[in-house]
Amino acid sequence: MNRMFGALLVLLVALACGGADGRRTVIQNKGSDTIVFVALAWAESYGDINPSVAVAVSGGGSGTGISAMVNGTVDIANTSRAMTESEIEEARSRGIDPIEHVVGFDALAIFLHPDNPLDALSISQLAEIYGEGGAYETWSELGVSIPGCSSDEIIRVSRQNNSGTYAYFKEAVLGQDEYKPGSLDMNGSSEVVDLVGNTPCAIGYSGLAYATEIVEMPCIVTDRGDCVSPSAESAIDGSYPIARPLFMYTAGEPTGMIKEYMDWILGEAGQCILVDKGFAAAGSVSCA
Repeated sequence: MNRMFGALLVLLVALACGGADGRRTVIQNKGSDTIVFVALAWAESYGDINPSVAVAVSGGGSGTGISAMVNGTVDIANTSRAMTESEIEEARSRGIDPIEHVVGFDALAIFLHPDNPLDALSISQLAEIYGEGGAYETWSELGVSIPGCSSDEIIRVSRQNNSGTYAYFKEAVLGQDEYKPGSLDMNGSSEVVDLVGNTPCAIGYSGLAYATEIVEMPCIVTDRGDCVSPSAESAIDGSYPIARPLFMYTAGEPTGMIKEYMDWILGEAGQCILVDKGFAAAGSVSCA
């Protein structure tokens, strides 16, 4: 349903963006599922400002967006992780020079069922839950008992391996370790939230902007010993230990309509849309 809704919004944006003579420039924008609903809001708002431009937005994951940019099928790739050296090398071998644009910041939240009494977790505990060879398989090993979780099993909810969120969590939490096999790998962030919110034994992770009232978010214990909750503010100031930048990549320095669109996204109007969706702005902005 989420994919169908997203596809419908893309279609409506494209139909609404025709100029007076029916001609329009189409900007193809694809990638991160973390950013996709912000990208759709940007596209819709920009269509009102410049009806001669249609921005066609789709998700599929950061890796999918990067591959599409490298293959020359999109103008802008949305990612929730930086491009890897191998991806950059492949792009350059095809005559494409990827240019990185930081468009905002996101706190990667840990989601628990509301009946789970845990209110704090450390990075090392998360590594023991999600990492290959990690010690924790049951909630009682973490000292808690969860109503409705009679099996006591920790049900690990993750993202698919082409997701930037999957890659960032691995880098920030697991380090050199691989993921423990047997997790439930979701296609999108909202699916993670829905599954955890309806499964007392579950734990999941994804962007803070996807949090709803059906999940709880523990604070994360830092190396200094304080426990920091995920928020736009803690993502900006760096106090939250698993915060990350959000990127858009273009094939070379953007020009023409693509440059105008990127400038608008990074301007106050675009950044305030980002803030309204629960992310942190890339720079200082004043939003009503």
